[in-house]
Amino acid sequence: MNMSPANKADKKATVDAAAWMFNVVTSVGIIMVNKALMATYGFSFATTLTGLHFATTTLMTTVLRWLGYIQDSHLPVSELLRFVLFANFSIVGMNVSLMWNSVGFYQIAKLSMIPVSCVLEVVLDKMRYSRDTKLSISLVLLGVAVCTVTDVSVNAKGFIAAFVAVWSTALQQYYVHFLQRKYSLGSFNLLGHTAPVQAASLLLLGPFLDYWLTNKRVDNYQYSLISVMFITLSCTIAVGTNLSQFICIGRFTAVSFQVIGHMKTILVLILGFLFFGKEGLNLHVVLGMIIAVVGMIWYGNASSKPGGKERRGPALPINKSQKTDGLSESTEIDGKV
Repeated sequence: MNMSPANKADKKATVDAAAWMFNVVTSVGIIMVNKALMATYGFSFATTLTGLHFATTTLMTTVLRWLGYIQDSHLPVSELLRFVLFANFSIVGMNVSLMWNSVGFYQIAKLSMIPVSCVLEVVLDKMRYSRDTKLSISLVLLGVAVCTVTDVSVNAKGFIAAFVAVWSTALQQYYVHFLQRKYSLGSFNLLGHTAPVQAASLLLLGPFLDYWLTNKRVDNYQYSLISVMFITLSCTIAVGTNLSQFICIGRFTAVSFQVIGHMKTILVLILGFLFFGKEGLNLHVVLGMIIAVVGMIWYGNASSKPGGKERRGPALPINKSQKTDGLSESTEIDGKV
């Protein structure tokens, strides 16, 4: 029995909201757990921890494939390696950028991912944004900048690290949407292809990069029961974070994911004030939060209107080797998460 257009729209809106909530909860949760793990228990090996995250995600996708929830699918090796290259440069670049730059410039670099993602969509997808959509994005950037940007100092190597981190992150997020559409891959399928390669590469590279960044060896860390519990909790939440990122970008675009995703920045600030001290909470931070939230609401309204955000060229062709109903089946599975 076919659903009416109104019922389909309601169902899509419900699943979209659930996907955003899934991503916000898991992303904020993992940030708070990692902050406690690194600040309280001294586990400062961020790249190695990310490798463990993807190893846990690989285990999850293997179990789901064994249970029959993930169907066999095809992703060319060249596309897989290109995606993993962007993703790993994003992770390493962000860690190095945080080490070499002031916190203020690091936050500005993160904010610049939205205009960079817009450029990628305009150039590669022939996307066009309305005036209201552009203004709402600017308002979000202004609000988050007021909240997070304090001291700003720039140096040559820090700028290069930030440049690599921003562009590789924007390309990785663009590629999530691109690969899902081109090869009719659902979030589970794409994670099943990418997570094992990312896990292997980051677990091999991570200990050496972390030693270079922190001058500490992960094998010399004094593990305790509580720290191992936090590492396990971080890896468990990371499965949801990785999956929800792929679901959200697959259902929307990288730009929408970045814009609405700054709600996570606001929540992290609020929870940080609640759990780790209130000394940073002041009037201009609260004002920045309000501006950012207003901008997000405006963006959601402006981009959903006709002409708010639309392609000027033809839609991305679907790879003929995939089943024509593969994407809809995968999307339905993602919706059941």
